[in-house]
Amino acid sequence: MKRLYQVLQTSLIAWCALTSGLRAFAQQSEASRALALEKQGNADEAIAAWQAVVSADPKNAEAFAHMGLLEARREHYTEAVDDYRKALALKPELPGLQMNLGLALFKATRFPEALSSFTAELHKHPNDQRLTILLGMSHYGIGDYLVAVPYLQRAAANDTANLAIRLTLAHSCLWSKQYQCVVDASKEILALNPDSAEADILTGEALDEQGDDVGATEQFRAAVKANPKEPNVHFGLGYLLWKQSKYEEAAAEFRAELANDPGSIQSIAYLGDSLVELNQYDKAEPELTRAIAAIPTIEMAHRDLGIIYASTGRNDAAVTELKRAIELDSQDIAPHWRLARLYQATGKKDEAKAEFAIASKMHQQANQALTEKVSGPPPTQP
Repeated sequence: MKRLYQVLQTSLIAWCALTSGLRAFAQQSEASRALALEKQGNADEAIAAWQAVVSADPKNAEAFAHMGLLEARREHYTEAVDDYRKALALKPELPGLQMNLGLALFKATRFPEALSSFTAELHKHPNDQRLTILLGMSHYGIGDYLVAVPYLQRAAANDTANLAIRLTLAHSCLWSKQYQCVVDASKEILALNPDSAEADILTGEALDEQGDDVGATEQFRAAVKANPKEPNVHFGLGYLLWKQSKYEEAAAEFRAELANDPGSIQSIAYLGDSLVELNQYDKAEPELTRAIAAIPTIEMAHRDLGIIYASTGRNDAAVTELKRAIELDSQDIAPHWRLARLYQATGKKDEAKAEFAIASKMHQQANQALTEKVSGPPPTQP
C-alpha cells in the first residue's frame, strides 16, 4: 500500500510537471504567434493573441506592454495607457515602458500625467533631447509657459536647425511676457528662414507689448512682405495703424485681410470703425451690421452704429445701440459721451446730465494689446 502511494505520488508530480510544461510551452507558442502577427502589422489578431497570453498568465508584463504598443499605434491612447500601467505595476524595470506610457499620455493630451512619466525618465537620461522637447511641450500644453521656456531653449540649442521648436519657444516667451526672449527666438527663426512671416509677427507683437508702435509696425510690414497670405498679418498691421489713427491705411489692411479670410469678423468690425473715423458712414454701416450679425457682443460695433444712427436722425435706434455698447463694456467712455450728447440734442436734460457725470469720472480705456488681437489669448487648456 505504501509502495502504491509512492508510485501514485510520483506519477502525480510527473503529471503536474508535464501539465505545467505543456502550459508554458503553449504560452510560449502563443507569445511567439503574437510577436509574429505584430511584426506582420496585423494589429487586431496580434492583440487578440496577446490577450490569450494574459488570460493564461495575468502577470505577464511583457504581454501588457505589447498590447499597449499596438493600441498606441492604432491611436487608441486610453487603452494603451491602461495596458502600459498594468505592465508597469507588474514589472516597472521593463525597458522603455515608462517612456511609452508618457508618449501615450502626451498624445492623449493628458499633459500633467505625461509630465510625471517624462520627469521619471529624465532622471535616468538627463541629456536626452527627445525628453527635453517632450517636457517643454508638455508644460506648453498645460499653459505653464514660463516653465516650458528653459526646456525649449535647451532643446533649441541642441538642434540648431529646428524651426518648430523655435516657434513654440517664441510663443511660450510671448505668453509668459518674456519679450526679449521672443525677439531672440525670432531672430534665430529668421536666420533659418528669412521668409518666416510668423517670426516677424511674433517680434511685432512683442514690440507692441513693450509700447514700441513704430517698431511693431515695421515688423508687421516685413511680415506682409514675406507672406501677404499669412493669417492675421494684414489685420495685425491694420490694427497697429488704427491705433496710430492712420485710419485710411488701416482700412486698406483690413480689406486685404478680408480678401485672404472673408470670415475675419474682427477685420470687418475694425474696417467699419475705421470708416466711421473717416466719416464714411454709408460705407461703415453695412460692415458694422455684418459684424454684429456674426458676433452680437462686439461693443465697438454697437457704439459705431449708435454714432451713425444719431448722425442720420434715427435717435431711438441710436440710443438702443449706445446703451448696448455700455452694457458690453461699461469702462469705455465713448458711448457715455455720445449718449449724453444725444440726450442733450433731443432735450432730455436730466438723462444727459447723468451720462456726462458718468463720463467725467472715467478714463479712456487703453487699447487692447495686439497679442490678444492676433495670436489671441494662450490656448485654453484641457
